[in-house]
Amino acid sequence: MALIETSGLRKAFRVRRDVIEAVRGVDMRVEQGEIFGFLGPNGAGKTTTMRMLTTLLPPGGGQASVAGYDLLHEPRKVRERIGYVSQSGGADRGATTRENLLLQAQLYGMSKAAAIKRVAELLVTLELDSFADRLVKTASGGQRRRLDLAMGLVHHPQLLFLDEPTTGLDPQSRARVWDEIRTLRANGTTVFLTTHYLDEADALCDRVAIIDHGLIVAEGTPDALKRQVAGDVVTLGFGAGDSAARQARDALHEQPFVRDLQSEDGSLRLYVERGEAALPIILRLLDDAGLRAQTIALARPSLDDVFLRQTGRSLRETGN
Repeated sequence: MALIETSGLRKAFRVRRDVIEAVRGVDMRVEQGEIFGFLGPNGAGKTTTMRMLTTLLPPGGGQASVAGYDLLHEPRKVRERIGYVSQSGGADRGATTRENLLLQAQLYGMSKAAAIKRVAELLVTLELDSFADRLVKTASGGQRRRLDLAMGLVHHPQLLFLDEPTTGLDPQSRARVWDEIRTLRANGTTVFLTTHYLDEADALCDRVAIIDHGLIVAEGTPDALKRQVAGDVVTLGFGAGDSAARQARDALHEQPFVRDLQSEDGSLRLYVERGEAALPIILRLLDDAGLRAQTIALARPSLDDVFLRQTGRSLRETGN
């Protein structure tokens, strides 16, 4: 069963005399019980799409159903069945953790008794009970993020939207939030998340979609997408503006073991069949041409390589 299904979803904005097409026709399907990652650089349409799916922004065209209800004609039904955790969070820093959760529960129409019971459950489940009656402004970043999760879950949503859930957290807090997201999925909650951490999408998501210039350019499981980038990746760094990068490209691009070659800002990425065998040959060819790379790296394909192959740009360098 699909909890999100869109067809030709669009949104344009008028800026002075210009019309900016932020989302140009998104077709997407998110199945019940999966963690679905939505990746893309700033300005790609990622945030606009999420704001439409959460009823914060009306669609400009196309069709969509969320949690079984029509997004355009039944937005209230959609809101009753989804949770939304924004990147900045929504807790009142001058109130306690418990007060924030009780207010959120009551805003969703829960009785006082039901709200007290649900809040007590979440305080234990997300290990918030140790500072339940402390002001939010005294909590750590990881504690505040778990509170944001609790606020999004207080009404038992079928579908939870998470916008950059671990931005700004230390590694230990990130790992803790990852565990909570996996637990949500194990308990039957469908999770739709945006992230600019590619390792996060790789580790957490059952499937991902990559959006660029308002269109989805790739979709599938992380492993399936990475398999599209056959072989290994050798990255050579020469420094910005260094003519050696161009000379190295000329020396390497026609080699039979190089399946593809991408250049950007003084570096080369070579997609090769067997990296450990190709690397000594690459170094010998550079030496024969009188060239020396400043940095050399060998790696398996990543989601960034998928984005690079689809768009010619690195997702890491697009200002996420």
